[in-house]
Amino acid sequence: MSSSPTNPGTNQSWGGRFSEPTDAFVERFTASVDFDRRLALQDIQGSIAHATMLARVGVLSDDERDAIVAGLTEIRGEIERGEFQWSVKLEDVHMNVEASLTEKIGITGKKLHTGRSRNDQVATDIRLFLRDEIDVVEAELKRLREGLIALAEREADTIMPGFTHLQTAQPVTFGHHLLAWHEMLARDHERLLDCRRRVNVMPLGAAALAGTTYPIDRHVTAELLGFERPTENSLDAVSDRDFAIEFASFASILLMHLSRMSEELVLWTSAQFDFIDLPDRFCTGSSIMPQKKNPDVPELVRGKTGRVYGHLMGLLTLMKSQPLAYNKDNQEDKEPLFDTLDTVRDCLKAFADMVPAIEARKANMYEAARRGFSTATDLADYLVRRGVAFRDAHEIVGQSVAFGIRKKKDLSEMSLDELRQFSDVIEADVFEVLTLEGSVAARNHIGGTAPDQVRAAANRAREALANLGR
Repeated sequence: MSSSPTNPGTNQSWGGRFSEPTDAFVERFTASVDFDRRLALQDIQGSIAHATMLARVGVLSDDERDAIVAGLTEIRGEIERGEFQWSVKLEDVHMNVEASLTEKIGITGKKLHTGRSRNDQVATDIRLFLRDEIDVVEAELKRLREGLIALAEREADTIMPGFTHLQTAQPVTFGHHLLAWHEMLARDHERLLDCRRRVNVMPLGAAALAGTTYPIDRHVTAELLGFERPTENSLDAVSDRDFAIEFASFASILLMHLSRMSEELVLWTSAQFDFIDLPDRFCTGSSIMPQKKNPDVPELVRGKTGRVYGHLMGLLTLMKSQPLAYNKDNQEDKEPLFDTLDTVRDCLKAFADMVPAIEARKANMYEAARRGFSTATDLADYLVRRGVAFRDAHEIVGQSVAFGIRKKKDLSEMSLDELRQFSDVIEADVFEVLTLEGSVAARNHIGGTAPDQVRAAANRAREALANLGR
């Protein structure tokens, strides 16, 4: 008896119970091959492992397995060379590959789908794809962290103003500020590796939703594909997209951090700050104003942050009302995930290339730190050490600052007599704490701004990065 569908115009993978072909618009509307073809290599990888397992448990013969593996290997080469012919009529990457396999090796190709469904197949493909992409993202994140650590060491003695409310607060070092950026990325790195651990679980074998009656060995397939283990529940396995949402959440937090860094880079390259210089290769000019040098790379990273936030919200909304198990809604998970991956990878690459090339304008940073009475807290601490209660010291320093504003003098520029009019406990040694160098060096504790502490923190960061994931 022929196994062909009653109506030859219906889809070959599911058309047996249909009496007419799919409407042309619906065919295009429901197809995903235009974007899920990105999963092709992972789809073939999963299929080879599935066929290998089926032969091991006796569902396929060794000859059938070998024919399937050879055919899939040939198709993989065609895809890599850009020679493979994709068809919207075959809906998705899975059916395009399977149809090509059947064309190459005959009826044996139709046996590949034994014991699985496109539901567990696509869930496996996405996890394989995301796992590979996470490794690429992690390499770029590591490269950025290494660049930040090296730059922080180089700028451990470079004094700049620290800000709160974007107002000059206290002097810090540029190296200390850069290591604050690094702390953000270190947390992101841990989140990424934690996400990868949950990605690395295999849905294959869950079939459509309830498992399969064939004597499959999911542990064998998981081992062949490098998964830590198979999923525990077939219903959850085919419908879970938490791992994609978790990656988008990681990406959103990471881009928020990169956006904060970008904002500072944009400010610091402006004429009003002039703290740093970015190499020309990371900037662009204006079509009308010849003098302009625009920090387009950090501006674009700042802008792309909203794009990634949108993908996270889209994925959360996609899943929020779905009953178990698989639903066609889940076809909409791939494009936001793919774009999130592309955006994160590109933003990290841009930063990893750009950050080591940042040049500090040290004189401008130093001069900015001198303005705004940035050593006022140091004067208050000096008074406390002389026996003045902190609230009284706070009042005394406030009066000193008000005097300095009227006289247009920084605290370090005042004479001893001028300072003593506010407190007679002030002596000549006060000027040791009113210098920027003295202020920075005095914070000589773990997490502090002292140059030696910055260098020690950079060494700890480098060691922690080297040991991460071991």
